[in-house]
Amino acid sequence: MRYFLSRLGFFVLTLWAAVTLNFIIPRLQPGDPAKTMVQRLAGQTEAVDPAAIRAVQIMLGLPTGSLFEQYIEYLKAVLRGDFGVSYYYFPLPVTEVILQALPWTIVLVGVTHVLGFIIGTFLGALAAWKRNTKIDAVLSLGSTFLGTIPFFWTALILIYVFAFTLQWFPPAGGYSGAVEPSFSWPFLQDALYHSVLPGISLLITAPIGWIMQMRNNMVHTLGEDYTRLAQAKGLRTGRVMLTYSARVAILPNVTGFALGLGMILGGTVLVEMIFGYPGMGQLFFLAISNRDYPLMQTIFLFTTIGVLIANLLADILYGILDPRVRRESQA
Repeated sequence: MRYFLSRLGFFVLTLWAAVTLNFIIPRLQPGDPAKTMVQRLAGQTEAVDPAAIRAVQIMLGLPTGSLFEQYIEYLKAVLRGDFGVSYYYFPLPVTEVILQALPWTIVLVGVTHVLGFIIGTFLGALAAWKRNTKIDAVLSLGSTFLGTIPFFWTALILIYVFAFTLQWFPPAGGYSGAVEPSFSWPFLQDALYHSVLPGISLLITAPIGWIMQMRNNMVHTLGEDYTRLAQAKGLRTGRVMLTYSARVAILPNVTGFALGLGMILGGTVLVEMIFGYPGMGQLFFLAISNRDYPLMQTIFLFTTIGVLIANLLADILYGILDPRVRRESQA
């Protein structure tokens, strides 16, 4: 119990630090979002009226007062769940803008992340169990080769072959203009059809890290006394591989999987930009490009909270899978 309480206390402290940094970092960036908005409306070559900039500042409700007063007001707003109005998507609230993009990213990146972890961990365990064989060579060398290929090159090849040459899938977008976004089967079918190429591009590289890490970890555990004892007792091969060796070897992968799962909320900027996918990555890029501070802050905050929660769950899972972790914390 002491181990779990200490993890929870560390989570709360880290969350406060993350919220504080989330308040400070955007305010260190140069530029005025009101001026950017007026300049975009007037044109890049036109001079802007200072009165117009001031009017937009009032309209957007830009923070005033000392930095400490702004910080207190920001904390109160976060506790209320009020993240302000988006500058770029004005007058939509930030939460509404994010809720429109979040499901796209969760489905695309979340599914590929989970599948990549399962496939990579299993293949890494198989490569370790069959070490120094053809299976090990194919999996190790194959994943190493795929890891050297630039991701954007793979995505562009997929678009060229399957979208432009064969015309099997659309080259960009999350759905076609022929259907309205809803929970109807025609829309879900159309959205799934548009997500095939982005999903494949992610799945090509997603298992690579898990394969190599799981293989290296498991090669080490295969030499441990408890694994050799299980083999000497004549236990089934699958049970020795999964229950005795892989159970311990997977622990470092659990942490990486949890952190990656938390990062899903931030989206995958490169993937979504190449395929024009309407997820959190593209939204984050637009927020940075247009100095949309409320939107940037909220995406940062959601991503940070996601990573912290995932890390907390990984610590709890560590304590469950490996009792030695709990005993070391109590020593």
